[in-house]
Amino acid sequence: MRQTLAQKILQGRTGETITQDGQIVRCRVDLVLANDITAPLAIKSFTKMGAAKVFDKDKIALVCDHFTPNKDIDSAEQVKVVREFAKLMNITHYYEGGDCGVEHALLPEMGLVGPADVVIGADSHTCTYGGLGAFATGMGSTDIAGAMVLGETWFKVPPTIRVVLDGKLPEWVVGKDLILELIGRIGVAGALYKALEFTGPVVEQLSIEQRLSMSNMAIEAGGKVGIFPVDAKTLAYAKAAGRTGDKELFPDEGAHYDSEVVIDCSKLTPRVACPHLPDNVKPVDQCEGIRIDQSIIGSCTNGRIEDMREAAGVLKGRKVAKHVRCIVLPATPKIWKQALKEGLLEIFMDSGCIVGPPTCGPCLGGHMGILAAGERSIATTNRNFKGRMGSLESEVYLSNPSVAAASAVAGAITHPGKL
Repeated sequence: MRQTLAQKILQGRTGETITQDGQIVRCRVDLVLANDITAPLAIKSFTKMGAAKVFDKDKIALVCDHFTPNKDIDSAEQVKVVREFAKLMNITHYYEGGDCGVEHALLPEMGLVGPADVVIGADSHTCTYGGLGAFATGMGSTDIAGAMVLGETWFKVPPTIRVVLDGKLPEWVVGKDLILELIGRIGVAGALYKALEFTGPVVEQLSIEQRLSMSNMAIEAGGKVGIFPVDAKTLAYAKAAGRTGDKELFPDEGAHYDSEVVIDCSKLTPRVACPHLPDNVKPVDQCEGIRIDQSIIGSCTNGRIEDMREAAGVLKGRKVAKHVRCIVLPATPKIWKQALKEGLLEIFMDSGCIVGPPTCGPCLGGHMGILAAGERSIATTNRNFKGRMGSLESEVYLSNPSVAAASAVAGAITHPGKL
């Protein structure tokens, strides 16, 4: 059988022969992860199972990134539960405090996830690692607890949508715009329990950071996974992160696809997802002049060093509008230090931004950037559901980092090329 990327990766972790989409297979997992919100639920289920130990202390990652630094007593208690469990089980990869970052930026840079891995996490944006050619997906905390004990789980082999990225990237257009364009075309349920497999000449132009950004938002189209091929660029990234033994991985010629979407990237301009769904996508020019109160630059979608450079390039020598709070959150300590070394943090602060620690923070309405009723934010995050970042009467617009930075300066949504 000629196989898609999703089928190939699952085949590598199961003893069963994959013959068709929809087949149920049991697979070994390379990593199981959870965070300070979801891990306590998994730990509760783990305890109810009567389990005495985890299957492998080196293949579980617990990252306290959502409500940290602890914003209140409840969040402190949640982290305490995770901390004590990690100590009891002698978990190698427990992260909190100064060595902690946003999980989906932290784990790739540490080499804990990579090509052909099967990764499951109690967080819907676990699909991020598909940017490295992994079959990575989010699951409920009970399933995660089971995998912590057994080291395996079951999957229904997903049908695959082939996404062909043709042409070349115009100025100001990056991976975030491509995934927003795709979600705008197929809708928030367009890839429900399907794999999104990215191919085409533009894939070669995309950095690994941009691929991670795109895979991150596969779930916003309902996707089970979003997967890029493993090419020389992927292997170089994996090697730099300390991994060895990874190999190139491409789909078979003639593999069966459920459907195909072709995007001529040459014709795109920066995209903006308007309230209150990620598929309400418009060209930035159609959103010009919408006044904002806040701009968020960061998150597991766009908090990496390339994103910091992109935003700083727009903000350098300019000032954030007086009525705007521009909050910059580098996603990991390594990214934070690199931004400091390159002078990016100074650019942000000179322009009037608030620079915070590596945290999910405002993305999920956690802390460090909550919106009041009637307020409006543009953000490089991944979701703009009603009430996502605060009040049910607030609004969130999603964009790439250059648009978020330009809008902070203009005080209203704007194309960065117009500054």
